Amino acid sequence: MDWQTRPLGRSGIGTGALGLGCWAIGGEWSTPDGSPLGWGRVDDEESVAAIRRALELGVRFFDTADVYGAGHSERVLGKALAGRRDEVLIATKWGNLFDERTRTMDGADRSPGYAREALIASLRRLGTDRIDLFQLHLGDTPLDEAAELRGACEGFVAEGLIRAYGWSTDDPERAALFAEGEHCAAVQHACNVLEDAPGMLSLGEERGLLGIIRSPLAMGLLAGPRGADRRARAGDIRSAPPAWLHWFEAGGVPSAQWAARVEAIREVLTSDGRTLAQGAIGWLWARSGRTVPIPGFRTVAQVEENAGALAHGPLSPALLKEIADLLA
Repeated sequence: MDWQTRPLGRSGIGTGALGLGCWAIGGEWSTPDGSPLGWGRVDDEESVAAIRRALELGVRFFDTADVYGAGHSERVLGKALAGRRDEVLIATKWGNLFDERTRTMDGADRSPGYAREALIASLRRLGTDRIDLFQLHLGDTPLDEAAELRGACEGFVAEGLIRAYGWSTDDPERAALFAEGEHCAAVQHACNVLEDAPGMLSLGEERGLLGIIRSPLAMGLLAGPRGADRRARAGDIRSAPPAWLHWFEAGGVPSAQWAARVEAIREVLTSDGRTLAQGAIGWLWARSGRTVPIPGFRTVAQVEENAGALAHGPLSPALLKEIADLLA
C-alpha cells in the first residue's frame, strides 16, 4: 500500500491521504444571539467549481456536517457531486439542532431517534442513498448515551443507510468506547503542527481507526501570509472567536503567541518548494500514516494549493525533528 492510500478503519473501504472539509462552504450561520458560526459569505458556484476541481486533482474524501450553514453545506456538496457519487466518500455529522430557515443553531439532541431523523435529512440534502461515514458531532456526549448511539449506528449499517461510523471528539476515552463497535471506522479530532494530539493518534493506531484531522491549518493560521494585521471579515467565526478558538483574538487577528510560533517554523515548513499550508499538511502525514487531513476551502485556488501537498508528500524525519526542536 503506498503512502497516499488509507484504509477507512476495518471497513474494507479505501480512501486517499487528503480530504476536504466543507464547513466554510456552508456560508453564514449563527447562534440565536447572532454570534457567527460560519466563515462568512460564500459564492455557491465557486464552491461547486472548487469541489469539481478537487475531483480532477484526485481528492475523493469530503467531510461535512448537517449543521454547517444550517444544512447549506450538504446541499452544495450534493449538487457538486451529482453524477459522481460513486467516485467519492462522503462523511457527515449529526447531533446539533438547527433551523434552515433562520440559519441558526440552537441546542443538541443525543437521542437515537434524532440520530435517525438527522440521517434521513442528510441523505435528502446530499441527494444520496447512503452515507459512507456518519459521525457523532457532540464531542462531550456522556459515555452511556454514546454507547446507545453506537448501537443505533450499527443498526443504520445493517439497513444499508451508512457504511461506517465514527465520533468527532478529542477525548481518547470516548473514541475508544465508539471503537468497540464492529463498524466504527474513524475518529475525527483536532491536530496540527502547532498542537499535536499524541493520545488521539496513538488510539487510532491501536484500534485501527482512520484519523480524520480537523483544524490541520489551525483555522487558517497555517495558511496565510505574514503579519498580525490580518483580520477576519464580518460573519466569520474568527471575528468573534469562542473560547475554544484560541489561535485568534477579537476581530480575527492572529494571537501574537501563536503567530510567533508559526514564524518560528515557517522556513522549515516551506522548504523544498512547499507553501506554508502544504508543509503543515506534510507534517501531519509524517506524524502518522493513518491520518487524513481535511483542510477547509472557499475557492478553487485554495483547493489547488491544498491538493498540491500530494506532490510533495510527508515531511522527512529530519524536518520533523527540526520543527520539534524549534517549538520545544
